[in-house]
Amino acid sequence: MILFLLAQTDAVGAGGPDLVPPMWRTASALLVVLALLAGLAWLLKRGVLTRRSSSALSVESALALGDRRSLVVVTVENRRLLLGLAPGQVSLVTELLPPQTFEHAIARATTEEKRG
Repeated sequence: MILFLLAQTDAVGAGGPDLVPPMWRTASALLVVLALLAGLAWLLKRGVLTRRSSSALSVESALALGDRRSLVVVTVENRRLLLGLAPGQVSLVTELLPPQTFEHAIARATTEEKRG
């Protein structure tokens, strides 16, 4: 009787669909998903997806001074401003020089050296 049941299950299983996908197919799908996640992480790290369009106003840095007071460096229309923030008040501390590139710093240093 047991041999008869085993023979029947073998016969039924042989003609039915394969419910378990092949191992190579599963592994390749996993590799594709991991590659997509790695690509997305790389794009986020590079800032490609989070980079905003250039706007007229941006905050470069901020320093908390305590008691809801802070200093903030803001760029507005190519001007760098140091602002003091307090509850209900914003004060201009000073206007900062624009940031220099390495090439500008070298050119400025060499021209000052030639003058002196």
